[in-house]
Order: sequence, then C-alpha cells, then structure tokens
Amino acid sequence: MSENERLDGELAEAAKKLSSLGAKKGGEARALSLTPEKRSEIARNAVMKRWESNKGESLPIATYGSPDRPLKIGGAEIPCYVLDNGKRVLVQGAMLTALDMKQGTAGRGTGDRLLKFLSTRSIKPFADKYLNNMIIEPIKFRTAGGNIAHGYEATILADICDAVLEARKEGKLNYQQEHIARQCEILVRGFARVGIIALVDEVTGYQDKRTKEALQQILEQFIAKELQPWVKTFPDDFYKEIFRLNGWPFNTNSIKKRPGVIGTWTNDIVYARLAPGVREELHRIAERDEKGRPKHKLFQRLTESTGHPKLREHLVVVTTLMKAAGNWKEFKRMIQRALPAYNTNLELPLDEENG
Repeated sequence: MSENERLDGELAEAAKKLSSLGAKKGGEARALSLTPEKRSEIARNAVMKRWESNKGESLPIATYGSPDRPLKIGGAEIPCYVLDNGKRVLVQGAMLTALDMKQGTAGRGTGDRLLKFLSTRSIKPFADKYLNNMIIEPIKFRTAGGNIAHGYEATILADICDAVLEARKEGKLNYQQEHIARQCEILVRGFARVGIIALVDEVTGYQDKRTKEALQQILEQFIAKELQPWVKTFPDDFYKEIFRLNGWPFNTNSIKKRPGVIGTWTNDIVYARLAPGVREELHRIAERDEKGRPKHKLFQRLTESTGHPKLREHLVVVTTLMKAAGNWKEFKRMIQRALPAYNTNLELPLDEENG
C-alpha cells in the first residue's frame, strides 16, 4: 500500500467521524452541508494534526511492511514490520489471534492477556523471565502513516509456542489450554525459530537491503584497510590439539613444519565461522605470490577494534572444543553444532596456510 493510499484510508475514516464535530447538536447537519472538497480538507487537517501531535515522542518508525502484506502462517495473518532500528516486530493484537486466544474480561489489554496466560501455574515454569519482560513492555513504534502501534519482536511468538508445547509435553496444561497448544503446534510447523526473521524480511521486502547493508557493516568492522603488523595470534595449543586429534606426533618444530592441510582446516574452523563474508573478503584482498598463496597471514587484515578481539575469542572456543573431543571427527561434529559455518561459495586450495 502506498503512502497516498494509506493517507486516503485515514481521510475516509476521518470523514466518517465528521458528524461528531461541532458539539452534539448540529454536528451531523454541518457535516452534510459541507462540500466533498471541504470535508476532505477537514479530514486531511485532522490527520496531519494527529501526526504533528505525535511527533513530540521519539519512537522507532516502521520503514518496511504494511497492513495489507501480513505474515501468513499457520492459518493466521499477522501484520509485521521492520523498524528503522532493525528490529522485526509482530503487531500486538494479532498475536492473540495467531495463538487462538480470546481477550477475556480480566485483562485490560492484549499485553495483559498474554502476561496473564504466561503467568498461569501450568505455563509459568516454562516461560522464562526474559520472555515475560518482553510481554510486559511491548515495543511502541510509529507506522508510516503516523499512527502509533505496539508489537513484539518476531521471535517472541516462537518463545511462547515453545513454552506451551513443553508444558503440554510435561502434562501440565489444563483442558482449557489444549486448543492453544494445538495452534502452537501448527505455528511451529510453519516456521523454525531462526526462520521467523527471514519470513518477516521476505514479506516486508527488507531482505535485499538487509543482506547488502549488514554484510557491508560486518566487513567494515572486521576488515582493516591496511595490512597490520604481524603478532603471534594463534596459540600453540591450537596446533597441538589438531595434531593430537589426528594422532600425529607433536614436538617443538611441528608448528613451523605443519602439514599444508592445516591451512585449509583453519579456513574452515576459524575464518569461515568468524562472521559472514569475512573469509571471502580476506581472500579477495590478499596479496598472493606466483603460486597463488597469500603473502601475509589472513589475520593481518583484521581490525584491532573488532576483528582481532573476535578472532581471539573464537580461537579460545575452538581450542576448548578440541580439548573436549577425542578425535578429529568428533571435534568436527562438535564445532558444526556449536559454531556452524556461514554460507560460502569460496573453494580453497588444499595446501594454503593461513594460521
């Protein structure tokens, strides 16, 4: 829906309410006596006045998404937006519909109803404090048309479904909550936890812009514009554990004369899992010798502010996983589960050395 269409919709709604202008008596007569042009002018002024009155409150603005393009999942339609701060939100009121929940009479609003449900004895043990805090404090934002709306981060819906289904698994739900569990099961089948953000981005059209901008921001944070001085970065334990896991003898000369395949493994277990696009960019900008091998270590192009600290943190985790594994195959299973590689199309030669 375009901005003009949204405005026209609001104008139409405001025009319908013109009969309430001018006190109880004569208001309807006054509205009927106005020309269509005058009614449109009054309605337009009312919309603009509301916009101006809301401008004093600094709120995030929905830059992507519209009511006529809801997220359709599990038989429910949930209006969704991406805000100018990057948060993906689902509109508050539609959450009840998606969960097949009724408003009830005890709650004062949607947030109250959700909080009341999550605070019941059967659900509370399975809904952690963080989720409840998010329900108590929904995100207040402004739509493109100037209206103020309330919503929750997209992953909240998945959190609620997880809590309900776990409660059902443990036999804690009462019969009045069974229909909600069935709806949660339908929703879970329609989206994976990590997939909900991708679904919102696809519906709102944000995915293309997000991918390009996010990748550029990551590369700017991680990749230095100039080659950095060499400093010892990879700990000896990193290589010692690689040798142990593969059953290779290790001595003081093993690190300097390590097999070339370790360079390929380093690309996989370190640079490919450090951040999206970092490995590809490091290889793209690397100066190479006549054999096509990098002249310098890849980590010499990481920034001091972000790249190197993140690399050191990553190496600690990787080395710890190695120490916990009994062999290389077991380690690869562990790291894939704990630190899955980011998608890449880059193919590396087997004899590159990058550590």
